[in-house]
Amino acid sequence: MTTLQRFVPGLALAASTVLLSTPALAADATTASTTPTYYISLGDSLASGYQPDVDKDTHLAYTDQLYAQLKKHDPGLRHIRLGCSGETTQSLIKGGVCHYPNGKSQLDAALKALTQHHGKVAYVTLSVGANDIQSCVSALGTLDGVCLNKTTKTMGRNLAQITGALHKAGTKNTQFVGSTYYNPFLAAWLLGAQGQKAAKASAPLVKAGNAGIAQVYKSTGFKVADVAGAFSSDAFTPLVNTPGAGKVPENVAKICQLTWTCTPKTDPHPNAAGHKVIAGAFAAQLVHRPAAVQGGAAGASGSPEPVPVNHVAAQGSAAHTELADTGTPSSAPVVAGAGLAVVAAGSAGVWFARRRRTATQG
Repeated sequence: MTTLQRFVPGLALAASTVLLSTPALAADATTASTTPTYYISLGDSLASGYQPDVDKDTHLAYTDQLYAQLKKHDPGLRHIRLGCSGETTQSLIKGGVCHYPNGKSQLDAALKALTQHHGKVAYVTLSVGANDIQSCVSALGTLDGVCLNKTTKTMGRNLAQITGALHKAGTKNTQFVGSTYYNPFLAAWLLGAQGQKAAKASAPLVKAGNAGIAQVYKSTGFKVADVAGAFSSDAFTPLVNTPGAGKVPENVAKICQLTWTCTPKTDPHPNAAGHKVIAGAFAAQLVHRPAAVQGGAAGASGSPEPVPVNHVAAQGSAAHTELADTGTPSSAPVVAGAGLAVVAAGSAGVWFARRRRTATQG
């Protein structure tokens, strides 16, 4: 039985064990107050902005880009940035990867922030789970089916515990959004006939895994940022030209354009452009209503009036301009070889932590 075939039961189990787009930010037409409100971001290396070329977290993270866009409409918004490279659903609950001065774990720190700023937390975002299956991947990139079945079951329970606790600690005016994952294993397409077969086989498995994740989020009061859709993960047509690879399916082209997977780094983390797309997927699920968070009326009708915003800021703030070029350019060389085998073996996303980080508040 192939690795991908062995992974099917694990994904199905993740979806059933716990019952759990284009960038656009809806904004209300009223003038935003300068009274402090808060955005709490949680997650793994996606939330902390890890970039393999500098081997560290950066301010290119989708969380920073989303915060910059939200702050334009709410000058008083503050970012409590808790993302931690290497975090799993288990460590997010229990701690042990990053140190939090105000909590024993990332979840504990978030819950304490929600309590401290009760009624003033406008947004909570979450992206976690990709690192959970790391222990099931061998040095050669093979996946242990038994390990995956057990891991995905545990991951589902952990994610339900995390999202349930966060939602309970918020208020009716707190908006909660969690993300699905793009499919980095589409890069296997560049390995030839067998790689193309593996890339095609990975798509329905990632889709099934994302369905399970989305079910958990929805059952605990979270909206779902369709990152997989934003990366066109299921679009094997049309074929588009990609530097260094020729004509490839749209989803393969996007994974090469928006991540480091197809570069000599062979790393599946998103680059600057990828983080911008992820920020857009989150923004599409949010309605800006600072007045409601502070207890006032959002408008004459008592509800926000959606006003589309057609882009997400590319940088977290003016102070972060030195990081603006960290992401790989669209002309970066595309490579195919043994290095991609590890990246392409499996589904649901595997991000390897490079080092532990200390979370800071923005």
